[in-house]
Amino acid sequence: MSTEPRTRRAASRRRRGRAFAGTFAAVLGVLAVLGLAGAAAGTAQGPRVTAVQIDPDAAANASGARLIVTMNQSLHELTPAQVTVSPAAAFTVDTSGRAMGVRFTLPLHDDTEYTVRFRDVTGLGGGPVTTVTERFRTPQLAVYLLQRGDGQDRILRTDLAGRDPQPVFTDPHIEDFRATGSHLVVSTLDGKGKAALVVTDLDGRHRRDLPLPGDGTVSTLQTADRGELIGYTYSDADLGTAGARESRLYTASLKDAAAHTPPQPVDVPGNEKRVVDWRFVPDSDSILILTYDGRMLLTAAGGEDAADLGTGAAIDGIARGSSVAVVEKADGMSMVDLTDGTQKPLPGARADGRDVPGRMGVVVPVAGEAGGSVRPYTVLDVAGGTGAGQGVPEGTRIYRVAADGTARAVLEIPPTDAVLQTCVSPSGRYAAVAVAPDTVHNDYDDYLLPMPHTVITHVVDLGDAREVGSFHGFGISWCQVPTPPSQ
Repeated sequence: MSTEPRTRRAASRRRRGRAFAGTFAAVLGVLAVLGLAGAAAGTAQGPRVTAVQIDPDAAANASGARLIVTMNQSLHELTPAQVTVSPAAAFTVDTSGRAMGVRFTLPLHDDTEYTVRFRDVTGLGGGPVTTVTERFRTPQLAVYLLQRGDGQDRILRTDLAGRDPQPVFTDPHIEDFRATGSHLVVSTLDGKGKAALVVTDLDGRHRRDLPLPGDGTVSTLQTADRGELIGYTYSDADLGTAGARESRLYTASLKDAAAHTPPQPVDVPGNEKRVVDWRFVPDSDSILILTYDGRMLLTAAGGEDAADLGTGAAIDGIARGSSVAVVEKADGMSMVDLTDGTQKPLPGARADGRDVPGRMGVVVPVAGEAGGSVRPYTVLDVAGGTGAGQGVPEGTRIYRVAADGTARAVLEIPPTDAVLQTCVSPSGRYAAVAVAPDTVHNDYDDYLLPMPHTVITHVVDLGDAREVGSFHGFGISWCQVPTPPSQ
């Protein structure tokens, strides 16, 4: 066979190979040029937004919500001076790779449009600076309230105007409830007086019972600001027997809806284990405890590493996003900094150049840069009294008191009615005041946590003292502690 055809075929293959290699090299060259051109164009244009993440509902209901803006290139680190939030809100700034964002350290106002502006944003590769502006609107607030009566107690969900209230949970006997970011937790009693802690979704579905420490009663039910953690004090039913537990503090997690993890006892150091008052410390895993013998302790969730903060008579509250507790002590009201244990007197309230008259009720600290508190004062006609603080009640005034003590009245309650509890919305924009009208004829029920048969909750805008709504019911979901019999 002649070798000439094979030689021609080999030569043809070599020519095709050289042509392919040349074409491939040319394509690579074009792609490289295009890539360099694209990079140069991106650098010339500066960083551009590719994605935005924000949960407006979470931002209005809890601290720690984030706005995250993802760009098309890695960024130089931003400083707080390069970011503005309008209306003003407390925030921190972070930058990571192509993402920049703000973390809102306190809940935002509801039904409000916010503008976040990032100035002088630059990519690591250089190029011109960019200004990024993002806007979002927080939704109107929804609240939960408890209504008792007519053989069926109900937890209702409604807006601040009270439009179209929806029952989300019913039971013949509801002692108390709390709402977390994802759950309702409800304290109930059956016909034989047996206690239960019921957990549901926020719409009342997927009901389940939490394990309890024993066959006893639950009180002082509370929830942490984050983490789906709850706590309560527990007492055995047979308190007269040796070794029975009384007012012992327990915590439990709601994160795993299918779990039946037993509650965790908080090991209170010292001989006196009974807890008369307590609070979760916002944005931490710590708990402030007041024992029956008046010791004030700051502990981790399990009771370890307890710090002694002296003595106290009652814990009035800790503002969301704050580490300062307002505590009643033998010598008056004090502000206790839980980060270092320092204490100072609570500033007095002054309105129109003089001390606010009357007997002060429970002080509710307010979150935010303005700080301060909401305080009820029972106004007394002392003309017929025999000394300071004595006389005939003329009604109750609710004051918004600034951090420096400057006060202004935001709600007046007539002398026929009694203020039961004051709570503040997560952002500090509103106060909810639970009132028992016509106290002479408004009898209490026979629950373990007794309440008048009729309770009206008034919601007031603390900015302009405007009443934005009122509801039949109590225990609005802003409240961090149960409603006491009276203030």
